[in-house]
Amino acid sequence: MSRHNEIGNIGEQLAKKYLESKDFEILETNWRFGRAEIDIIAKSNEILVFVEVKTRSNDFFGQPEEFIDEKKEGLVSDAANAYMQKINYDWAIRFDIISIIYKSRFDYSIQHIEDAWW
Repeated sequence: MSRHNEIGNIGEQLAKKYLESKDFEILETNWRFGRAEIDIIAKSNEILVFVEVKTRSNDFFGQPEEFIDEKKEGLVSDAANAYMQKINYDWAIRFDIISIIYKSRFDYSIQHIEDAWW
């Protein structure tokens, strides 16, 4: 596994633990629809939350969340619509970003951006 994929996987695990510590119920991880993937689907109170996790080893080229463009937002939104149809869900939703700078097991930062788009 490449270092890039390894950091991504670590970031997703850290994001999952972070959300669980904030009383989110994790419903799905790495849920796929066509070419799109939703990193984490969770429930917070009565809100269905679709979470995009971005992890980088440094912020030299910008913050991790800056790498989510309109195309990615569209893919995630389309996948979210498909997921909602699958489970017959039609009330409150939100799109969040968890941005992680990961240097080592003991040196990382997590930023949770709620209602990041739409």
